[in-house]
Amino acid sequence: MSGTKSARTGHTSGKIGGAVVKHRLDAGHDRGFSLIELIVVLVILGLLATVVGPRVMDRLGKGKVDIARMQVAELGNALDLFRFDVGRYPTSSEGLGALATNPGIENWGGPYLKKVVPKDPWNREYQYRSPGEHGEFDLFSFGADGTEGGDGENLDVSSW
Repeated sequence: MSGTKSARTGHTSGKIGGAVVKHRLDAGHDRGFSLIELIVVLVILGLLATVVGPRVMDRLGKGKVDIARMQVAELGNALDLFRFDVGRYPTSSEGLGALATNPGIENWGGPYLKKVVPKDPWNREYQYRSPGEHGEFDLFSFGADGTEGGDGENLDVSSW
């Protein structure tokens, strides 16, 4: 191989079997980002996660509470349809399952839900009592913590 070096481009060229081959002399110096650049990027990403992360998580928690409120309202409407057909709300022992499958009631006109009874957004069963302490029935979820009381994502969501 015969070769020449170009001062202008920093490349060498030569012929091998009639083909022109070019080699870059400083190929080992292009290694990508420096360690300092990577550290700066990681620090910026960490700061963004610190500022934005809690807001996103808080919004997700509020979103679950909003979903629970909508589901409680939908289940309340289904309970009203059950009462219209049967003349009463399901008993506590019949539960919300009476909205999806007939528990052996003569005038049952369901199913009153498009699908099975949903779980709350925290993957727990909704609580149902009939007769209720706050009305003809009580329908509620204990929120994210699964215990009575709370605020934020732990807020209890109820029909009253």
